[in-house]
Amino acid sequence: MRACRAAVLGAACALALVACSSKDDDDKAYVEQPVEKLYNNALDSLGAGEYKTAAKGFEEVDRQHPYSVWATKAQLMAAFSYYQANKYDDAILALDRFIQLHPGHRDVAYAYYLKALCYYEQIADVGRDQRITEQALNALAEVTKRFPETAYARDARLKVDLAIDHLGGKEMDVGRFYQSQRQYVGAINRYRQVIERYQTTTHTPEALHRLVECYLALGVHDEAQTAAAVLGHNYPGSDWYADSYYLLEGVDLRPERHEGSWLNRMWKSVF
Repeated sequence: MRACRAAVLGAACALALVACSSKDDDDKAYVEQPVEKLYNNALDSLGAGEYKTAAKGFEEVDRQHPYSVWATKAQLMAAFSYYQANKYDDAILALDRFIQLHPGHRDVAYAYYLKALCYYEQIADVGRDQRITEQALNALAEVTKRFPETAYARDARLKVDLAIDHLGGKEMDVGRFYQSQRQYVGAINRYRQVIERYQTTTHTPEALHRLVECYLALGVHDEAQTAAAVLGHNYPGSDWYADSYYLLEGVDLRPERHEGSWLNRMWKSVF
């Protein structure tokens, strides 16, 4: 019995020590400080390039003084710090929270712009999944729509062009793969996407030439001739047109519009 009582007493003492230790750790973790000190410390970390520390510091401002004017500034600064640290997901979460809590704030345009940059700076090469490019494009478009007269919108419009070019490049990449596998219908569908959706990009001349190649391979001469005609009309001095003309000449054909071609309809509405 004495041994049992001793064991129980020992366990109780151990639990008490653990509880005290845990309480001491909590007290150390949470030390309330003046809002100005917290904010300035976070600013110092940001200036020193310690972006993760700065983000945590600004979050501490918001945690300890949630109803102060400093808290609102700190929310945006935490997002900026995460952005600087290339922690884009954390930055986006912080920006979404800021936008939701302060939709009428004077810096909300910047919050939308910074969110768009978080997506934009993650755009990968055209050989990879372009979902992030779509997200960047949508976020940039939202900036231009909501804040059309701002400097943020002007910069967003420039970045939209690159995002669209990446999407067109992805379609070309997949189209070339299908074509290399002699899956010409699949390739045509991809090149057609470039013509219909991304005709202002740098990929359009090549897409038209690849259509000439694919249609000739399938024996669809009317479409091949029309693709070459559209290419020659819009890019007469390009190497792509010279190559298309050579291909047609090899089978006794010339670039020529055909009324029934989908490309002819596109020509009338876009080119």
